[in-house]
Amino acid sequence: MATQMFINLPVKDLGKSVTFFTALGFKFNPQFTSEQATCMIVNDGASYVMLLVEPFFRTFTPKAIADTANTTEVLLSLSCDSRAQVDALVKKAVAAGGSTPNEAQDHGFMYDHGFQDLDGHQWGLFWMNPAQPVQHKPA
Repeated sequence: MATQMFINLPVKDLGKSVTFFTALGFKFNPQFTSEQATCMIVNDGASYVMLLVEPFFRTFTPKAIADTANTTEVLLSLSCDSRAQVDALVKKAVAAGGSTPNEAQDHGFMYDHGFQDLDGHQWGLFWMNPAQPVQHKPA
């Protein structure tokens, strides 16, 4: 069996988070949904995001939950099929109450943009141009 990935994210208001991500086109698995959590399907059979209300999230870790207004705990990135899909998802996220922490960037071999969800988690969206070789700039 292939390894599945479940990312767990704390959220303040589960209902608002479900509404937000539904507006972006995501679906949820009702088998793993309660008043405390839901399972957002990113890639059926492989990748999921568990949205957990903060008190429930705290039961899984002794560490404090990151204050996403001031810190970044993780950068989540999703591939897209085209530049247009990147732009469309960012537009939907902003319309649903999210924000854009950065401007879109065209690196030739890759186009990326992203959004910040209602809880301040940063989601990167990118499209890799199959016609361009990957180029890394020295740091």
